[in-house]
Amino acid sequence: MPVCRSLGKGLWEVRTNLPGTRTARVLFFVHEDRIGVVHGFIKKTRKTPEADLELARKRMKEAKQ
Repeated sequence: MPVCRSLGKGLWEVRTNLPGTRTARVLFFVHEDRIGVVHGFIKKTRKTPEADLELARKRMKEAKQ
């Protein structure tokens, strides 16, 4: 079952388990009446890598303009 949580500053994630020990993450934002998907990846560690968060925040900022 997918789970959704806030990552702060308007960024959200949907996570779901894949076969084995892998976990898929999709990062998105909500702006006005739209949802923008800005990044997706297979997570290999417990903590979301800072590089993935920065990329998603950059894309969110660009999409909102």
